[in-house]
Amino acid sequence: MPTEKSLPYEPCPVARSVSLVGDRWSFLIVRDAFDGIRRFGDFQRNLGVARNILSDRLQKLVAAGVLEMQAASDGTAYQEYVLSAKGESLFPVVVAMRQWGEQHLFTHDERHSQLIDKQTGKPVTYMTPTAEDGRMLTAATTQVQKIDV
Repeated sequence: MPTEKSLPYEPCPVARSVSLVGDRWSFLIVRDAFDGIRRFGDFQRNLGVARNILSDRLQKLVAAGVLEMQAASDGTAYQEYVLSAKGESLFPVVVAMRQWGEQHLFTHDERHSQLIDKQTGKPVTYMTPTAEDGRMLTAATTQVQKIDV
């Protein structure tokens, strides 16, 4: 089992991704940032996370370039955390986790939130990996290829 310090050298992209955004708080911070939360206090209230843990995760996400700090949009002295382009590219990951949870972790009649397309007002179509020719891909139809540099 690799240690936290060895993960930056881990050749597996999944392991590297999990080392950055795979813990509960980091992933939920990213989710909240997509939902428009920007300030430390708002993250803390929404997540119910301890200040020291939130501070640590925010620093980690900023250092990794997932979030950026900027002056508050309302002109106050506060700083805000906003998704960078790198952070924005996590959107499909958040959607995939949301859709998996909707499909497997709720009963049919249980209330939950749903992601909708603002333009149509309809639920976002279930994401599936597809081949270049449009075929749906599964674990059985793909394989990991190690790349030597």
